[in-house]
Amino acid sequence: MGKTGTTKWGRVKGRKGNVIMVPEAELSHKRPGPAQRYTSSGSKRRKIARSPKALVKA
Repeated sequence: MGKTGTTKWGRVKGRKGNVIMVPEAELSHKRPGPAQRYTSSGSKRRKIARSPKALVKA
């Protein structure tokens, strides 16, 4: 078990302009939604590159 508060957070701008906090490990990539989970060849897609415009400069 990890200690409470050990996650480093980063800021990402959402589709409607709102800012959400995500773990730093997920700043460059995001988890695909239900409709984007599989590629055309049928393999499972684990990460999708996040838009460079979504990153919020601190």
